[in-house]
Amino acid sequence: MESDHIKIIANNKKARHDYEISGEIEAGIVLVGTEVKSIRQGKVNLKDAYADIKNGEVFLKQMHITPYQNAYYDNHDPLRSRKLLLHNREIKKLTGKVAERGFTIVPLKVYFKNGKIKVQIALARGKKLYDKRDTIKKRDVQREIDRYEKNN
Repeated sequence: MESDHIKIIANNKKARHDYEISGEIEAGIVLVGTEVKSIRQGKVNLKDAYADIKNGEVFLKQMHITPYQNAYYDNHDPLRSRKLLLHNREIKKLTGKVAERGFTIVPLKVYFKNGKIKVQIALARGKKLYDKRDTIKKRDVQREIDRYEKNN
C-alpha cells in the first residue's frame, strides 16, 4: 500500500485559539497555475479565511495567496473565492451543522498530499473570552508540569 507523503505549507494557529473545533475534513481545492506556484513557495495565509456554502458547493473565502512574482500578465486575484472539492454527503453534513446556531467552517491547514494541494477544514464554534483565558491557563499549567517532570 502506498504511503501518504504530507508536507504542511500553512497552519491556521489562530483558529484553534479562537474556535472550539468539533470535526475535521480533508478537501481538495480548485486553483489556477500561478496560485499553485505561489503555494509551492509557501506564500499563503489562512488567518482570516473561512468557508461558505452556496448552491450546494463550498467556497473558501479570504485565503490570501500572494501573486506569483514571475507571472507576466495572467496573475491571480490574491483574495478570490476558491471552490473546495468535497463529496455530496460531506457537503450535506456541513450544511446541516452550519444551519445550527454558532457553527462556522474554518480552514486549519494547507498541505501537499501525494503531489496534490489539500485543505483541512473544520466545523468550529466561536469561543467566548473566558474560554480563551481558560485554554491559555490550562496550557501554561501543563507547560509547568512538563518542565518540572523534565527537570526531575
